[in-house]
Amino acid sequence: MHLLLRTLFHIFCSWRRPPATLWGNSSVPMRVWPSDIDVARHLNNGMYFSLMDLGRMDLIVRSGAWKKMLRRGWSPVSGAETISFRKSLQLWQKYSMETRIIGTDERGFYFEQRMVVTGEIYAQSIVWMRFVGKGRPIPMEQLLEVFGLPPQGLQLPAWVHQWQANNALPSARNPAPHNW
Repeated sequence: MHLLLRTLFHIFCSWRRPPATLWGNSSVPMRVWPSDIDVARHLNNGMYFSLMDLGRMDLIVRSGAWKKMLRRGWSPVSGAETISFRKSLQLWQKYSMETRIIGTDERGFYFEQRMVVTGEIYAQSIVWMRFVGKGRPIPMEQLLEVFGLPPQGLQLPAWVHQWQANNALPSARNPAPHNW
């Protein structure tokens, strides 16, 4: 809820920006706001993924995928995320949110995102997303039919496959007991 107005603002701005391709790159200029920081006066680690949502939304909106999703009642949902931090983003600091799809698997899309200041990476993440409609995952064949095929040669790095396998929880249809 705390980013709802900011998300709506970014969606509005994305509609007004030049079109993009889903398989290209998105760069969104941003700034660290007082609501983004913690007691150390830098971007709170819990905010990174929330702000990265805005970068993915920009790519999805500008590529036209958002309108196609809305017509079909589809929603994107994150299934796994990882992030590495290099430098802290400080209050009022300007940065750009860089976003691209680095590949797909049989169930979803993998986004790479970076927070960049004057050409230098401050944080980098990998986010695996699925698309759902009516509470069920949309098959990849259907997604690619609607969104278009990825460029030839787009290959997910092997380490990302391993990361996904090592971090996956059981399907929501299977038990996942807590046994601490």
